[in-house]
Amino acid sequence: MELLFVVMGAILIGLVPRYLLPGRATYGSALLPAISATVASVVWAALTWAGWPFDGGWIWWVSLGAGGLAALVTPLLIATRRRHHDEALFERLSRP
Repeated sequence: MELLFVVMGAILIGLVPRYLLPGRATYGSALLPAISATVASVVWAALTWAGWPFDGGWIWWVSLGAGGLAALVTPLLIATRRRHHDEALFERLSRP
């Protein structure tokens, strides 16, 4: 049950960077919440297997923090790579 709460919290955290960071047009609206939820759930599962108590506070901070960090880093990487690839493709296609 706690894993469900972690996934839902990570989805909400993953929605925030889409509207705070530039480059929103370079990725889909569900990408960041999906990445955040995936990372948070994998970290949560790994930490419970490592013996961290699921009712402790640290497992929540670490797993939701990892999901939030992934949601912050992903759009920065995607936006710059997408711009470079689009410019290179435009140059290649505009040559006679």
